[in-house]
Amino acid sequence: MPTLTIAAVLQLIVALGLLNVWLLRRGMFSAYRGGQATTLREEFAAYGLPEAAFFVVGGLKITAALMLIAGLWVPALVLPAAIVIIALMLGALAMHVKVGDPIHRSMPAFAVLVMTTAVLLLR
Repeated sequence: MPTLTIAAVLQLIVALGLLNVWLLRRGMFSAYRGGQATTLREEFAAYGLPEAAFFVVGGLKITAALMLIAGLWVPALVLPAAIVIIALMLGALAMHVKVGDPIHRSMPAFAVLVMTTAVLLLR
């Protein structure tokens, strides 16, 4: 069993949060969705992104989340996973700005960005 440091706890929070959004809640309403979207797929459309982006981003986020979890046992997986997540969160923040969302809709992406950055700094 890996040691549960602050970095490890943050890894789990980020990973489980991403898996929750992409595997359990992608078709559900969220007050944090961009534009007028009610589902994750609609959110990508609201940003003006092609449908393929939904699958690429989803695949990257799910893979990176699983790598963060596996990184508890294989630390070499954490850096590439964190870099992908940071890049995707910066993109998410840019998309919220693009569609003129109120700032509160950007908070989950910002929180994941901060937690993932902290994982890198604490390792």
